[in-house]
Amino acid sequence: MYKTTGLTHLIKATGYSLKGLKSAVKFETAFRHELLAALFLVPLAFWLGENGIEIALMLGSLLLVLAFELINGAIEAVVDRISLDHNELSGRAKDFGSASVFIAMVNVVVVWALVLFY
Repeated sequence: MYKTTGLTHLIKATGYSLKGLKSAVKFETAFRHELLAALFLVPLAFWLGENGIEIALMLGSLLLVLAFELINGAIEAVVDRISLDHNELSGRAKDFGSASVFIAMVNVVVVWALVLFY
């Protein structure tokens, strides 16, 4: 099997990443909702942040939600690919993924509150 390296690898990896983002927008309702929220919150972070560190913290917290939602979607897709039958371990895996998104959302609230009100 031929393995790409260097610039070719970077180009292919970027293509796979963009394909994943497109798939998330198409198939993951929660990702679309979070992306919509980010479209409003990103400009707000630039407006409300008083310096680069505050803006970076606010934007970083938003990006973490999107990243964790992608991971959660991947977990759900793999679990559903294996079996649609109810299984305690499958349910636990999905719950863990969902909990990671929830924690990332709590992080957004905490970071924004600290930046804006502390």
